Amino acid sequence: MFYLMLAGIAFIGLAIALFQMRTHPKGLYVLFFVEMWERFSYYGMRALLVLYLTKHFLFDRTDAYGLYGAYITLVYITPVIGGFIADKYLGARKAVLFGGILLVLGHLGMAFEGEQVAVGQVADPDVLNVFYFSLALIIAGVGFLKANISTIVGMLYEKTDIRRDSAFTLFYVGINLGSTFGVLLAGGLGETYGWKYGFGAAGVGMLLGLVMFVIFKPVLQGKGEPKDLAYLKEKIFLGLDREWLTYIATGFAVLLFWQLVRSQGTVNLLLVGFGALVVGYILYTSVLKLEAQERNRIFVALFLISVNVLFWGLFEQTGSSLTLYTEDSVDRVIFGQEIKTSIFQSINAIYIVLLGAPLAGMWAWLGRRGLEPSTPMKFALAVFQLGLGFLVLVWGAGNGQNLTPVIFIFLIYLLHTTGELCMSPVGLSAMTRLAPTKMVGLMMGTWFLASAAGNSVSAIIAQATAVVGPNGESMVLDVYSKVGWYAIGISVLMALAAPIIKKGMHLDTLENDVEEGTPAE
Repeated sequence: MFYLMLAGIAFIGLAIALFQMRTHPKGLYVLFFVEMWERFSYYGMRALLVLYLTKHFLFDRTDAYGLYGAYITLVYITPVIGGFIADKYLGARKAVLFGGILLVLGHLGMAFEGEQVAVGQVADPDVLNVFYFSLALIIAGVGFLKANISTIVGMLYEKTDIRRDSAFTLFYVGINLGSTFGVLLAGGLGETYGWKYGFGAAGVGMLLGLVMFVIFKPVLQGKGEPKDLAYLKEKIFLGLDREWLTYIATGFAVLLFWQLVRSQGTVNLLLVGFGALVVGYILYTSVLKLEAQERNRIFVALFLISVNVLFWGLFEQTGSSLTLYTEDSVDRVIFGQEIKTSIFQSINAIYIVLLGAPLAGMWAWLGRRGLEPSTPMKFALAVFQLGLGFLVLVWGAGNGQNLTPVIFIFLIYLLHTTGELCMSPVGLSAMTRLAPTKMVGLMMGTWFLASAAGNSVSAIIAQATAVVGPNGESMVLDVYSKVGWYAIGISVLMALAAPIIKKGMHLDTLENDVEEGTPAE
């Protein structure tokens, strides 16, 4: 009954979103459904990953959190590269198509699980190598798809179009519909019938999204095509053009990710070095090549990106420590049925499906009346709600001696979801609005790079929750209390600074993009 209720809510949210999209370009429908299936595959697999590592391969929690953190960090590093390549060579549409192919292969590879490891034994190294290689394919696939599909959404709207935040919020509903169905179907199949069925279902979902993207290409109206097709097709090495060289280089990158995903420490060092290089390049380009107002907008974008690190560092406890806290310390009986742990990861997505479209309508309604909060203020609200969610769970858990009532898991997810809706889709919109056309893919990728940094921080926080206190007590609630109060304090400072940051966006002089070859009016 509980599962049917969740699915019913998701379908209601889908109907509301589709109704609200009637005033938007038809291309948004296509991108909405493609991203829905991509997130079906990603979140369906993610819901199972830590459970799979600890129950199937018998990883200890610290190692499982480390691998999870390395994988998620790499997933969000690669969109910078994918965005840059799309800007320079492939164009966003070809990048999304290639990324989708890699994702299908990676998710289907995850369905090869091998024999379950017995206590006191180690996993078959061949099986683990297939597992790591599948993760590497997914990492590369997300790199090409994630930033670039969002870039195409931005291309459907002029920069001064007041529907932009609303459009990205509706797009975000599509993301979370995929997350909902992925967790319910892939997660449920994996925990109930076998891991391979859950991972296999994730691969089938991505294949559906890929097919849809190919079939409905015409409604994108040429958005996201290569800026210079002749340059892309020019043969430059051994009879190969730039497009095929990109695909071959990606194959070598997959081999690199195959090794990197096993080492959280190496990935963290890569993140720091790569992040410094990317930010340095953006600053160099902004200072030397952009006009003053464009440069100020990039500085604001970088500030928003830094907040992204904080937000996801705390939010991503969902897939690691909060999952195992739910498994060990929460009364999961609902309507007389004990609910599988992975299913709780669908709650966040279902809230977004229910609340996303109404919030998109609210932003549009406030925007028409000049009352919409600024982007920096929305970010402050997001961080405040994130911290409050942790404190509500700590309060509900009491002294931690008894199982936590399941209502407090619903409450922490509710507050984190409303916070996410104030930041993530708004941030996607802001990147496409604040960045000059030639830097949109790069800035969108950097936005996701910040998510990588956040996920790396998240893994460190999760590992802190696994530490046992001096008397053998769990430290989970103590860690949650500290990060909750820190988040609320930071959000207050952000709210005070919001008016100053808004001035740097220069919204009064923002101009629409001019298509190449089209004279400005």
